[in-house]
Amino acid sequence: MLTPFHWCPTQVGTDLSVSPLASTSFTIRETLVDTSFLLRGLIMGFSIAAPVGPIGVLCIRRTLAEGRTSGLISGLGAATADAIYGCIAGFGLTFISSILISQQGWLRIVGGAFLCYLGLKTFLSRPAKGAASATGNGLGSAYTSTFFLTLTNPMTILSFAAIFAGLGVASPGGNYMSAGVLVLGVFLGSALWWLILSGGVGVLRGKFNHQGLQWVNRISGTIIAGFGLFALLSAL
Repeated sequence: MLTPFHWCPTQVGTDLSVSPLASTSFTIRETLVDTSFLLRGLIMGFSIAAPVGPIGVLCIRRTLAEGRTSGLISGLGAATADAIYGCIAGFGLTFISSILISQQGWLRIVGGAFLCYLGLKTFLSRPAKGAASATGNGLGSAYTSTFFLTLTNPMTILSFAAIFAGLGVASPGGNYMSAGVLVLGVFLGSALWWLILSGGVGVLRGKFNHQGLQWVNRISGTIIAGFGLFALLSAL
């Protein structure tokens, strides 16, 4: 009499089988690692961009005088430069960083002179009658000016290098995928700060009349020129 057939996996079949749950959990763990570096990069980028310096003053002034779009685009120029320096530090491009740091004196002189020019130009400029257009050379100039000014401070590379080394992604043998995710987070964190700053200052723009905006230009122009003079003196 035939008995019902009972299938029983062999030892070999058991060894060769792959658990979908185990594969899924591995993917989840890898995703969590990448998310962790992204969040760290967000915090880094936000923290580096937040202190008010010449770029912050420029962003505030342009937001008040020309509108939120001009202020945000100015901030994105700085965020792009931060991301470039983050790439140099995160991917161990020591040749480039050594050249930039060795020439930091000249870069400070160029950046300081440009800040003095912007400060004087801002001090003498007349308040705009309306917000800047969303297109045109004005926004391109706003982006490139802050991008250039941020690049004239190569010491930022050392800050990124120290942080990346602490996270274990700064050596040539490190995890370049993690470094890339971290750099993306730096850009997004910096951009988030400039979005918040330009949006918050933009709310106050309607409360400034023509005379108030004129004083904004004078005060911000003086501060920007002061940063430029300080950069020139520190380079000597």
